[in-house]
Amino acid sequence: MLTGLADTHADLTSGDSVRLGTTAVDLTAALLAHHADRQTLLPTGSRQRALFEQISAHIATHLGDPRLTPRAIAAAHFISTRYLHRIFQQHGTAVSDVIRQQRLARCRRDLADPAQCTVPIAAIAMRWGYPRPSDFTRSFRTATGMTPSEYRAASQDMDRGQR
Repeated sequence: MLTGLADTHADLTSGDSVRLGTTAVDLTAALLAHHADRQTLLPTGSRQRALFEQISAHIATHLGDPRLTPRAIAAAHFISTRYLHRIFQQHGTAVSDVIRQQRLARCRRDLADPAQCTVPIAAIAMRWGYPRPSDFTRSFRTATGMTPSEYRAASQDMDRGQR
């Protein structure tokens, strides 16, 4: 990354340089702290950004687990639930919203996938952390304005129209 920045520095605006410089410092500090296994060496802002990235990766990895909750995430990262919520608030979102949005995005992707047209909707929902079909249908309809069945049918119709 640093080599790429050095090669393209002439093409960057001053705003880009400031943002990328801050990111480069944060990434370098996080890498050093990781290798030293001592994140307490990081400045508070960098530590929170690194923790946000770690938690986001944890969420993406564990989306299929219906027990993925803010409490479980906080425990996995040895922080309080309150601090977890504060970290996500500083990024303009809520932990539960991120989990729900990512789960629904994976469900939409699978429902629209022609290769998965024979996979039951309940199986797709369960794969992405929705063990109760009624909860999934309610959440999906709230987010998309249609039921999972309607979404799948509309996606298949669009796919047929492109052929």
